[in-house]
Amino acid sequence: MSVQLPAIKRNGEAEALRAELKIPAVVYGPHIESFSIAVPSNLFTKLYENVGESTVIDIVVEGGDTVPVLIQDLQIDPVKRTISHIDFRHVTMGEAMEVKVELVFEGVAPAEKQLGGTLSKGVDSINVRCLPKDLVDHIVIDISVLSTFDDVINTGSIALPEGMTLVDAPEILVAKVAAPMSEEQLKAMDEADTAAPSVEDIEVEEKGKKEEEGEAEAK
Repeated sequence: MSVQLPAIKRNGEAEALRAELKIPAVVYGPHIESFSIAVPSNLFTKLYENVGESTVIDIVVEGGDTVPVLIQDLQIDPVKRTISHIDFRHVTMGEAMEVKVELVFEGVAPAEKQLGGTLSKGVDSINVRCLPKDLVDHIVIDISVLSTFDDVINTGSIALPEGMTLVDAPEILVAKVAAPMSEEQLKAMDEADTAAPSVEDIEVEEKGKKEEEGEAEAK
């Protein structure tokens, strides 16, 4: 799967481009010389919301070539919370590469619904290796297999699409259901909270120590 995104070769200052509702970006990779571009902010934002970071994007440079890329990195303006810069990684279509793919959790875990446990998710993406043609924008994780508190989904148990291999360690936790706490455990937590000194107690204690030290110095 690939989608197209128009772009222009970047000219001028980055702030001026942003004022024109364009996002400055750079395209780079091991087999090309890096170059700077700008892409329409509204088109890129919509595209990113729909396809994420594991879909090949064909950058159509005005008056130039069409370049296949992946989104490598985004910079976010800390005040406006908008995308201020994009790093695109050039893709060689016949060459395997490593990429991060989002995990989408579906279904209902019986151990959570029927046994009263709490679903715990360890990761929301995994690193895989594949050819660009075998990329998918997400992998579905069916949590309905979690019937007991002993059931666990690890990275190694994920059914990967054809042509894709796991890069991450196979024992990384993806999802499991934790058993509800017993009355004894809840009581122990309450007692521990009660026994722990409050902020006010600590402040009073520190104030008393300082006063004692001051009196000692005065003598």
